[in-house]
Amino acid sequence: MAKQPDEWNSAIDTTRPSIARAYDVVLNGKDNFEVDREFVAEIVKVVPEIYDVATYNRQILGRGVRFMVDQGITQFIDLGSGLPTVENTHQVAQRAEPASHVVYVDNDPMVLAHGRALLAENDRTAVVTSDLRDPKAILADPAVQRLIDFDRPVGVMLVGILHHLHDDEDPRGIVEAYMAAVPSGSYLFVTHFCDSSQDSRDAEKKFLALLGTGRFRTVEEITSFFDGFELVEPGVVPLPLWRPEQAVPSNLTVGQRLMYGGIARKP
Repeated sequence: MAKQPDEWNSAIDTTRPSIARAYDVVLNGKDNFEVDREFVAEIVKVVPEIYDVATYNRQILGRGVRFMVDQGITQFIDLGSGLPTVENTHQVAQRAEPASHVVYVDNDPMVLAHGRALLAENDRTAVVTSDLRDPKAILADPAVQRLIDFDRPVGVMLVGILHHLHDDEDPRGIVEAYMAAVPSGSYLFVTHFCDSSQDSRDAEKKFLALLGTGRFRTVEEITSFFDGFELVEPGVVPLPLWRPEQAVPSNLTVGQRLMYGGIARKP
């Protein structure tokens, strides 16, 4: 049986860092605890640019959602969405197309707590507290069924989350399960920490030691998530290089190469 809101509130663990709250830290948010800030401080020792990396990820989220809206996508499932912050998926999508529907999915109970405000003011947006590793349950969730029409193309978003799944959790199979549920013309949007340097490998060790998850994959491994789909230009690239809206230096820093991303269309 799914947990009710009060149960989720009581389930918030302040003794261990969480993915959603750590991301909130690097986005300079306020919905985090000392344990999350301590985790980020350790990552900063290895990758001083980690706050910039979070910004790059947030920026590509905006560019990616606008791109999908331009292709006619008006419904989105944002998996592993994290805590609400500036320029959320629904804000970007509904600014471009007010009729857009967005479902956020995250397993952190704080996300649901903050999502209540969204539910109260926006009937085209919902928050589902569930584990993205259970596609069957998520796809059958009443909020998903209410807001997402699976007869029409969907934007399936896994932005900054697949690197928290280890190989034995079958991340490729999870992606395929979601994409199998959506029709031709849907889009897959992935960003992922990349094994691009010794600094990234050191950061991966910190993630594993402190957060318990973290699998930085190679460019080839990240690209394999899009197998069977039509990658849009420029393919899978460092985040600042994906359809930039301003000039990008020719020599990228370690932080600018720490995450790669791309979008592909289901034929």
